[in-house]
Amino acid sequence: MPTFASPLRDVWAAAGGPWTAESLDDALSGTTPFEGEIDEITGGLAALGVEAGSTVSWQLANGWPAISLFRACWRLGAVAAPIHHLAGAADVDAMVSRLAPAVFVRHETDLPSGPPIRTAPTPVDAASVAVALGTSGSTGTPKVALHTHQALLHRARVMTEVHGLTADDAILLPAPLAHISGLLNGVLLAVSGLRVVPMAKWDPVRALEIIERDQVTFMIGPPAFFVSLVNAPGFSPEAVRSLRLISCGGSGVTPAFIESTSAALDCRIKRTYGSTEAPTVTTSTATDPIERAATTDGRPVGLVELRTVDASGADTSAGQPGELLVRGPELFVGYDAPAATDAAFVDAGWFRTGDLATLDEDGWLTIVGRIKDVIIRGGENIATMEIESVLEAHPDVREAVVVGQPDLRLGERVCAFVVVERPFTLDDCRAWFDQHQVTRFKWPERIEPVDELPLLGSGKPDKAALRARLAPT
Repeated sequence: MPTFASPLRDVWAAAGGPWTAESLDDALSGTTPFEGEIDEITGGLAALGVEAGSTVSWQLANGWPAISLFRACWRLGAVAAPIHHLAGAADVDAMVSRLAPAVFVRHETDLPSGPPIRTAPTPVDAASVAVALGTSGSTGTPKVALHTHQALLHRARVMTEVHGLTADDAILLPAPLAHISGLLNGVLLAVSGLRVVPMAKWDPVRALEIIERDQVTFMIGPPAFFVSLVNAPGFSPEAVRSLRLISCGGSGVTPAFIESTSAALDCRIKRTYGSTEAPTVTTSTATDPIERAATTDGRPVGLVELRTVDASGADTSAGQPGELLVRGPELFVGYDAPAATDAAFVDAGWFRTGDLATLDEDGWLTIVGRIKDVIIRGGENIATMEIESVLEAHPDVREAVVVGQPDLRLGERVCAFVVVERPFTLDDCRAWFDQHQVTRFKWPERIEPVDELPLLGSGKPDKAALRARLAPT
């Protein structure tokens, strides 16, 4: 159930407003070449007792089975709760315990099947929760963000217009479908009629083949994908000639990256900004200056509103950094934990992103830092406190502080400064994280032993001082 109701909900739900009465399955009907399989999976879920309000989880790589499960859930009015396909056993068990799904699909061979159900057995409330997505929090405790049919459908239609998508477009999607970017771009943007080409695991050589074969026109992802694409064996301008637009978010989307990679791929590359809670709230359009697309994170699209505030909650002036607040009809409707929801919103329905940003006089956004202590490695959010707690559980580690090391390919890598009782190597660290079944991309990639940690006046570790010791890789 939603744990947050925007004070603007009646305005957005009014006739002519951004929210409609359609369910996501209604809007996406007929957009895939496997509608019959969706009918059978829907029937299989129903036979297992799934109904409106039930939760269904799965841990599957990108592909048509995962997309079909989304659609089947939405047809029944159930909540789709995918789990990252690379998540370790401990993380999976924690999420399953938290979500308490009526059905959990671990393998594609376990897809439920039953007598086909082609239409919703009962009307689906567009204001009901459609998706529950895990997101790393700065506290180290994952949160589960809840999204409704009406909010996600609105965002998909806005982005269809912003990107200029039509049935002539095709997207290659390596972004995990358990992420908001994968869900939005690989499932929901099918409302535009574009073809979706899911990719289970990023492989730049294979991507070149797919782009040329399927005439891919649109892609999203972190810079690491496109740097590796340009440097892949066999790369040629002819292989990527069909590409016209790439949208990048996260750390490492620098003007230099955009300039060099757009030249190599001969297509428009732009920066975007969004989060699990507030999907793609800023970007640029084809008619905006290229310089703006490269040097800022875009401007609000649709009905999105932005503010930057200081520590007291007062608005900052143009060009001055402050915490970014977001409000709009595409926002999530809270976390599964009401206390976390209460902490995430301020008066009048503004969402606290935890990001430090500037807004210029024309409304262009630039993210300049993070208030939340999260490392973004290749598009994956990693809560530093979670990693620190695993490290400090090791008998040889007395203290641990984890920071992001700038990396030209991945944006950031996980670096751990440790105060130890005896030698503690990177191999020791890897063995420890493997033993604790921590998801692989969260593992530290650099260990820096120190005699003591630098402290701030408050007694907290001085992470800025530690980051200053690290050179980009």
